[in-house]
Amino acid sequence: MSNIAIIGSGFSSLTAACFLAKAGHSVTVFEKNDQLGGRARQFTTDGFVFDMGPSWYWMPEVFEQFFNKFGKKVSDYYQLEHLDPSYSVIFDQKEVIDMPADYQALKKLFDSLEPGAGQKLDEFLAEAEYKYKVGMEEFVWKPGTSIMEFADIRVFTSMFKLDMLTSVSSQVRKLFKNDKIRKILEFPVLFLGATPQKTPALYTLMNYADLKLGTWYPQGGMYKIVEAMVDLGRELGVKYITSAPVEKLIVEHGKVVKLQVDTNRFFDVDYCIAGADYHHIEQEVLDKEWRMYDEKYWENRTMAPSSLLFYIGLNKKITGVRHHNLFFDRDFDAHAQEIYESPKWPSDPLFYLCCPSVTDQTVAPEGFENIFLLMPLAPGLEDNEKMREKYFDLMCKRIHNQFNIDIKSHIVYCRSYCVNDFKKDYHAYKGNAYGLANTLKQTAFLKPKMVSQKVKNLFYTGQLTTPGPGMPPAIVSGEVVAHLVNKASQK
Repeated sequence: MSNIAIIGSGFSSLTAACFLAKAGHSVTVFEKNDQLGGRARQFTTDGFVFDMGPSWYWMPEVFEQFFNKFGKKVSDYYQLEHLDPSYSVIFDQKEVIDMPADYQALKKLFDSLEPGAGQKLDEFLAEAEYKYKVGMEEFVWKPGTSIMEFADIRVFTSMFKLDMLTSVSSQVRKLFKNDKIRKILEFPVLFLGATPQKTPALYTLMNYADLKLGTWYPQGGMYKIVEAMVDLGRELGVKYITSAPVEKLIVEHGKVVKLQVDTNRFFDVDYCIAGADYHHIEQEVLDKEWRMYDEKYWENRTMAPSSLLFYIGLNKKITGVRHHNLFFDRDFDAHAQEIYESPKWPSDPLFYLCCPSVTDQTVAPEGFENIFLLMPLAPGLEDNEKMREKYFDLMCKRIHNQFNIDIKSHIVYCRSYCVNDFKKDYHAYKGNAYGLANTLKQTAFLKPKMVSQKVKNLFYTGQLTTPGPGMPPAIVSGEVVAHLVNKASQK
């Protein structure tokens, strides 16, 4: 049995902890903040319950499979609700398109926007389903340690079928002429870290997850997932220590021997997994001689977006709002350019309004509304209260135009969160919210390595390594790294 330390308590760390504890190891998770969950933390105030991070529950089978591997099921921990409509898309002139959960209804919707688009959607999603199934069965489980992982002829030929060398945009635009359909199909990649024109068409698999597998919600909030994984970990013997920032990894003879927590707490380790920000661990926690990547390497990485967020409690219900609402009433491409190509605060942004109190009455007092605003923006921008206020006013005006409610006059609670907060709370490189972009040059074995080449017993997991950002990929990342550590411990 080995003594294993895991830094950070996001989904990848919580997953790795469960698998390694099940294998018989002594596992301790160290979390710098006072609450477990990483970016998926939650806070409560004045009768409101706010999830701070992820709000979209896609790929439900990934969560189910995780719990199944421990003889459990999702319903042992939380109840899922299938959202219908899955979400709403708000276009120009108050035009709203509700995305139905029923696939036949969805095809009729597409046909109403563009004659014949329903049949083309069948074709598009058949390819997306192939990519999803092969991607989820083959590619995501590769640790990305070497190109030779892809030498298997079956996997190699799949790479061409998976459209790794064409873009999401070219796939969508080849089949569909209607601009609204194009925006709907390109939206899932907006947070992957590149424009649809530069994101490999492999990631149309996200459209299959969206349009076929559906959008779900755990009653009580997204933090129910964290609580479930922590409860499972405790049952397996995992120890969790909060308010425990790891300040230094003490390496001797090419191996981590101790973790220094705060200034005067030390913990002996046999293996260490860094689920915290990869750049921070390498540049701040490891001594220079043990780093695989220098600052120039990180400067040359393409990061996924950061976000400007507002957690808002209202003393009034909003008529017509859905659980998920995408404000696409502005130029999609222009905003994407200002995130990825010429980074700046956006001139006329798209944004997202989440209203979980539509679905879940436990997250707001009776008669009140819980809303969450998110505007994606380039990482590394200067962040100040003046900019936050400017964009808050802008979003409030557009919400007023759409739903005929002046939300500012009904606010009883408001908290903003942006680049500086991501840096402070998560040591997030450039204040990113979603990790490393899924561009072709940063896919699979081209991502930062899970296994340190310099420190024999140091491993990495999470959104800056394989397979990438998002809750399901983080769960996969945690399981993959757990298998690597377990294998190393048996040598």
